[in-house]
Amino acid sequence: MKKKIIIIGKRGFLGSNLNLYLKKKKIVLNLNYKEFIKKKLTFIDNFNYIINCTSNHEYIENKYLKKNDFDLAIANKIKGLNIKMIMLSSRKVYKAGTNLKETSVLRPKSNYSKNKLRTEKALLKILKEKILILRIGNVVGLNKKKYNKLHKIFTDIFYENAKNGLLFDNKKFYKDFISVNMFCKIVGKLIISNTYGIYNVSLGKKIFLKNIIGWLNYCNKKDIRLVDLGKDYQPDNFTLNNDKLMNTIKIKNTIQDLKKYCIKLSKELFKND
Repeated sequence: MKKKIIIIGKRGFLGSNLNLYLKKKKIVLNLNYKEFIKKKLTFIDNFNYIINCTSNHEYIENKYLKKNDFDLAIANKIKGLNIKMIMLSSRKVYKAGTNLKETSVLRPKSNYSKNKLRTEKALLKILKEKILILRIGNVVGLNKKKYNKLHKIFTDIFYENAKNGLLFDNKKFYKDFISVNMFCKIVGKLIISNTYGIYNVSLGKKIFLKNIIGWLNYCNKKDIRLVDLGKDYQPDNFTLNNDKLMNTIKIKNTIQDLKKYCIKLSKELFKND
């Protein structure tokens, strides 16, 4: 029997990609936030999962206010139903560092990450074993729909700089990345396994920025000037430990896979240049 899933926010980067991936093997309904809130509980109760991929500027930029928390409103609406929810959280809830586990020190700095952590705690209390929280690293890819971005992703920033003929010299800096294709595959596997709780979602490896920028820039024919980031730049180096995730879904997730994806993505980015 196919899982029936509601995706809230299909126009965003992750929502648009999840929609295309999941609808191949599952029954997917796309709604915006206002449409979902208006739906009757008898209608929602026909579904197995809700994935919220939408947010708002007030939640991202400002201090926490309950009225700006879409995840909380969704959780409160479905708390009496036999339906599971997937919350897309952030690795920024952790204190900066390497090999960050789900049990590592939490020390969010921005309003966005502080709000995410507060929402996580509320949803765990409300939904208990019906909530799956994904603390996501940097996701590389393209959105599948034209939309107004709430915030830029790594690929957006790279491409804007590359079009202007400059890239930043990032020899010493690294982060943890995952392709949007792999992200969608992981979500699909977690849905099949009926998993709940908190999981890190990323490659689990150091990816030096000079390398991933080189892969993404593979098909760029423009002359590029390297710009020094300067001594005041805060690198925010991090890696996530994804052992809990990999032990649960047991899939291949390698640096070589990420490299191949980025080079393929480079062809798409620069096909008209």
